[in-house]
Amino acid sequence: MNLLRETIRELKDNKKKEKDVLWVGNKDIYITWNEFKKIADIEYDAGYGGQEVATDLLIVGKDFWLERQEYDGSEWWEFKELPNIPEIKGNIKSVRLRDEE
Repeated sequence: MNLLRETIRELKDNKKKEKDVLWVGNKDIYITWNEFKKIADIEYDAGYGGQEVATDLLIVGKDFWLERQEYDGSEWWEFKELPNIPEIKGNIKSVRLRDEE
């Protein structure tokens, strides 16, 4: 799997373009999209086994982000979007699954 092509395909599959990316990095440090492109044009084994791409890597846009996911060494991008505010303002009385008796 090529990380750069996989990333661009994930953006496209979610109707995003390269120009929509604001930054790439993790919670501590970032680089630009163009800097990422220079280091991400690599082949890696996305199949089961050991994970090869940094687990905390994020691709961040204005209202979305991509984050790395993994299961048993198999890895991929997962697309996340900021949720829209619901149309109805309600009255939430508890955040527990069950109220205490």
